[in-house]
Amino acid sequence: MRVKWVEQFLGDGWKVHPAGGATGEAYIAQHGEQTVFLKRNSSPFLAVLSAEGIVPKLLWTKRLENGDVVTAQKLIDGRELKAFEMKERRVAALLSKIHRSSELLDMFKRIGNEPLTPYVIVENLRRQLQSFHIDDETIELGMSYLFGMLEMVTPEHFVVCHCDINHNNWMLDEEDHLYLIDWDGATVSDPALDLGLLLYSYIPRHEWESWLEQYGVKLEPALRERMHWYVVSQSISVLLWHYGRQQFEQVEQLKVYIKSLLKE
Repeated sequence: MRVKWVEQFLGDGWKVHPAGGATGEAYIAQHGEQTVFLKRNSSPFLAVLSAEGIVPKLLWTKRLENGDVVTAQKLIDGRELKAFEMKERRVAALLSKIHRSSELLDMFKRIGNEPLTPYVIVENLRRQLQSFHIDDETIELGMSYLFGMLEMVTPEHFVVCHCDINHNNWMLDEEDHLYLIDWDGATVSDPALDLGLLLYSYIPRHEWESWLEQYGVKLEPALRERMHWYVVSQSISVLLWHYGRQQFEQVEQLKVYIKSLLKE
């Protein structure tokens, strides 16, 4: 779906330009004073996310002859959160709302989404390591830790996890309403997956307990262990992503980080 094709699809009077992003399938389209955000084959539960106020309002959905689906959302005049703003109560409140949404979870189950369990994560990493033929002491130590802790990190319950809670995906609109965007990588998993990535990335250790209270849980030892496990597994996953792209400087940086995690 290139710009000229999008303009033909929308009809006369629309001006279209790419919105950026990894997939190259997102566009901003303008007609007079109307401006919309277009995306092809976005998350199938965008309507539920929109209805719950988690993402900007869904305006319409159209299915193309080839089976692709184009969605149009309200384009908000807003900004991304700064890293230091991830400590705010509204971030904890929105993530809590997402994790407690039975509508989102039901939608995921209806489309046949199997939970991402620790066993599935470890197996996926093992297969990637085999395909890359990597022999590295740090990664071996990390994988040994993940295998050894499998029985200890059994999820207490499953929720819809965003899986990419980077501060760039949190958007404030002109009315100070907070959204969490880019749901393409979301899945059903342990809420500790999202929580661990967020806390380790943005929240000082001495503030974890108070942040989690705002989210709605206590910092129990079991939750701490599960968060740590998911951060180690995600760090190895990201390392392999960089390795596959021959970005060896990032690989070495992640090895140092994984070593520090394993010493905790």
